[in-house]
Amino acid sequence: MTTSDEDLAKAAAKGDADAFGVLLARHYDRIFRLAFRLSGRADQAEDLTQDLCAALPAKIVGFRAQAKFTTWLYRVVVNAAEDARRRRVSHARAAEGWGDVEQMRRAEASETAEALDWLHRAMLSLPAELQDTLALTLEEEMTHAQAAEVMGVSEGTISWRMSDIRKRLRALRQEELAE
Repeated sequence: MTTSDEDLAKAAAKGDADAFGVLLARHYDRIFRLAFRLSGRADQAEDLTQDLCAALPAKIVGFRAQAKFTTWLYRVVVNAAEDARRRRVSHARAAEGWGDVEQMRRAEASETAEALDWLHRAMLSLPAELQDTLALTLEEEMTHAQAAEVMGVSEGTISWRMSDIRKRLRALRQEELAE
């Protein structure tokens, strides 16, 4: 005489590992087939089936025998498949959003690198005293007063040089854009 699924489920809910093993042996293929129909992919069905088999000992405690065991089991599989689908969609959205952020970050970094490269090349076209002034104020982040002290000139001279640098760089940029 074969023990019913419902009786095995009740015993498994009380911790009977043998009863749980019999249930699993009886219904493993059924769980996989339903998971495959719900997911449409063998790899996802395998993952879902394995996850369910691992979670089933804790879930079976909730079996109340108000319906057939197979009805309850189908509901567990359907719920797990829906949860997995929601997780995949959430992960895909997050990954898609992350990809957009990463592309923007890379584009911004590339633009910054290009701008710095252009500035470095443009600096080399300036007279030496303007290169030094720009290096101190821009790269070393010194104030005009600090740069003036380092270079042994007045603060007004540094301010005038910075104005001249801006004019020359602007003109150089305009020439390049016109080409």
